[in-house]
Order: sequence, then structure tokens, then C-alpha cells
Amino acid sequence: MIYLDNAATTPLHPKAKAAMLPYLTEIFANPSSVYTPARQVRKTIDEARQITAQAISANAAEVYFTASGTESDNWAIQGVLGAAGSKGKHIITSAVEHPGIFHLCEYLQTSGHDVTFLPVDDQGFVNPQAVEDAIRPDTCLVSVMLASNEVGTIQPIAEISKITRRHGILLHTDAVQAVGHMPVHVDELGVDLLTLSAHKFYGPKGIGALYVRKGTTIAPLFYGGMQERGRRAGTENVIGIVGMAAALQAAIEEMPAEQKRLTALRDKLINGIQSTIPHTKLNGATGDRRLAGNVNISFRFIEGESLLLHLDMQGCYASTGSACSSGSLDPSHVLMAMGLTHELANGAIRFSLGRENTEKDIDNLLAILQPTVQKLRDLSPLYDDFMKETIHV
Repeated sequence: MIYLDNAATTPLHPKAKAAMLPYLTEIFANPSSVYTPARQVRKTIDEARQITAQAISANAAEVYFTASGTESDNWAIQGVLGAAGSKGKHIITSAVEHPGIFHLCEYLQTSGHDVTFLPVDDQGFVNPQAVEDAIRPDTCLVSVMLASNEVGTIQPIAEISKITRRHGILLHTDAVQAVGHMPVHVDELGVDLLTLSAHKFYGPKGIGALYVRKGTTIAPLFYGGMQERGRRAGTENVIGIVGMAAALQAAIEEMPAEQKRLTALRDKLINGIQSTIPHTKLNGATGDRRLAGNVNISFRFIEGESLLLHLDMQGCYASTGSACSSGSLDPSHVLMAMGLTHELANGAIRFSLGRENTEKDIDNLLAILQPTVQKLRDLSPLYDDFMKETIHV
């Protein structure tokens, strides 16, 4: 098996599994109770909150546990809107956001809010000047992701934050793909809210967090209890919280070496594809402006879904983009926003590398990828027409 869909989800880190096991069995008390076992669980949550905060250079009191990155995204945006009331009806975001942001903003347009979807260039970058040009008197929030889940482009969030601070506007970033994989420091970025999700850095599914800078006014998303200091009601997912903290701590410790290793594997895969398979296009940024583990390539004359199925039958698992949009037959809104044609967007594959991938995986993938692509192209009338035209010329 060659698993190359780590941007969708990652396998559980052994340290996270070990940390979680006691909370699946003998340690089960409700942290809101007052007796000794419950207080011990409460202490564990506090320690996990501190670990999570340290990973992004925040204070523990600024970290709130949620059920997922999507919940954190929704809370960040709807919470700011709820607190702003009639004073803030306008949101600025980008045309390449994760569905957790993108579809929420589309919904908000139907419920009395104005949303500006900023365009991006051909590498997926938001121009900070475009943010400033879009600001209005009723703008209350800017939300731009830190790193793209589809093409790996790392956005200039620190530059954007200088603009939002100058105008007194809150800035949120979806850092789900970044935290645990690249250095993330909330003060250096200048963000007021930040989203992270455990299963993207080898933690369990069903647990995430939202960073809320001290002094930021945000309405609760859920009501019903005083958990998470009255801002997120519901009994805490202790097992998930413990696992997330352990996975995140391990990811931070391993990050320097892992970034270097994955960058080398990423570049080997990109160079291998481009040197052996003609008519391909790398999507997204290059070098250190791209996530270490992300490779997004368009293969002309074939459908990405068909290529995925053929790779699947050979034990290689990748994706055509965001797992949250995998049921859609439409071209990726991210790739279309970057100016790709329908053909190139539909022929795109995302290979996302992780801690369990090796150089041998890349060699094995390259060995099966070229003949598989050629087999599909031989069945394509588009490729047949192209070759006839090429020969004629």
C-alpha cells in the first residue's frame, strides 16, 4: 500500500494512541464533576490546552477545544458576526478556501450578509492589496487560510494582518493544513482567530481547536453548559483532547527533520513526474512557499477520477482535492479560481505525503504512474486528436 492522502487524514501517531488508551478504559470521569477522579481529568485537559497553546505560541486561556476544524471555522466566522450584530455585515475571504469556510460564506450571502471572495493568481496567492481594497466601513472579519489543502500554497498572512490591524478588523486563518507541519506563531502571523484539527497531524478524528486572541469578542456557537469557559457547551471529548495534545507535541518535536525529509520527497516526486510524463502541470506555489508534503499535478487528456481508480487498483491511494468535496463531480473551485481550464482542473491529482512515506514509495508510484497515465491517454479521444494534430504539424 502506498498511502498518499495525508492532507485528507493521517494515521494515528503511536504516542497519541498510548496517551489515549487509559481514557478509553479506567479514566472516564466527567471533568465537570467535583470529586477527585474528575479533578484529575480536568487537570489533564488543562495540560493538553497548555501543550496546544505552546505549539502555536499562544496562551492557554486563548485555546478552545472543538469537535473539528470545520466547527472551529464556523464558530470563528459566525461567532464574530454574532458579536458584531448590525455593526458588521461584510466579510472578506478568498476564492480558494476550504469548503468549511467557502460554503459557509455562500450560505451567509443568503442570510443578509455581504461576502467578498478575493481572486487569486495562477499559483493560488491572495494579493494583500486586494484585501485592503475590499475593506468597507461595515467589514468585521477577514478570513484567509494559511496553507491550501489542495495545492499547498502558503498565504502571506503576516502581510494581510498588518492591513487588518491598521483598519481595526479581525483576522481569522484556517491553519488546519499548517499546524504540526510548519512553524505557526500567532503573534508573528498577527491573527485574531486560528483553526486547527488533530487528524491532520496524526491525532484522532473528531477533535479540533480554535485560538481566540485575548480581547476578541466572539459569541458562543453552542449553548447549554459552562464548558470551555462558557463559550463552547458540551462535555469535553477527553480522549480526543489527550490524543490531540500528544500528537501535536510529537509533531512539533519532529517538525524540523520531517519538513526537510518531506520536501526532498515532494521534489523527487514532482521532478519524476515532469521528467517522465509529458503534458502535465504543477498546480500551486514552488519552493518554501509550498507545504512540504503537497504535490498537485494536472494530467492533460485524462480524468483525475479515472486515474485515481486505476491507482487504487494498484494499491496507491491519493485524491483529486479536498476530501470534503470528494462527492462532487464539479471541477475544483480552487483550481478554477487559479485560472485552470476545465480539462486541467478535471485532470488534477493531489498526492500528499506524510511521516510514513519513504523514498521507496515515491519510486514505486513513479513506476506505476507513467504506464497508467499512458494507458488512459490511449483511450482518450482528446489525446488521439492531439497526437494527430501534432503529427500533421
